[in-house]
Amino acid sequence: MAVNPALLKLLLALMALSLSLYILGPPLYWHIVEGIAAYRHSSCPPCVCDCSSEPLLTMPSGLINMSFADCSKHDPEMSEDMEKNFTDLLAEELKLQEALAVENQQHADMALLEAKKTASQYQKEADKCNSGMETCEEAREKSEATLLTQKKLTAMWEMRARQLGWMAKHAKS
Repeated sequence: MAVNPALLKLLLALMALSLSLYILGPPLYWHIVEGIAAYRHSSCPPCVCDCSSEPLLTMPSGLINMSFADCSKHDPEMSEDMEKNFTDLLAEELKLQEALAVENQQHADMALLEAKKTASQYQKEADKCNSGMETCEEAREKSEATLLTQKKLTAMWEMRARQLGWMAKHAKS
């Protein structure tokens, strides 16, 4: 079975495109999403609150005071820590994404190498087949030429035999 080279090139090109999209797609997607999110979120003015004047845990009604938690959200030191944590998380996520991309690239390279080996093996088989076909064709042509030579020789001997008086059995009847 002969493999069409154009079809093989098209298949390899599609594989390369698919692998590229698989590897580059997620980072590009998150980059675009973060850009859109940054554009949509406008910074709001900081809240001014005095947390020291608020009771820490309970209010007169016995409920937990939620204003302390709300106040800590706008604390500059707390915001700085949260930004650092967020930055660390993003850096870790980027490292994980990079490791995943490297692993995917290695898998893609191995798959490409395996595809090249398989294509090479098929090419060798096709070459063997073509060589066998050429040998058979040469033998057929040689046989045909030999048969033609034998027919000519037979016709010549038959003509000489007729000239000397020989008649075939089916000709006598």
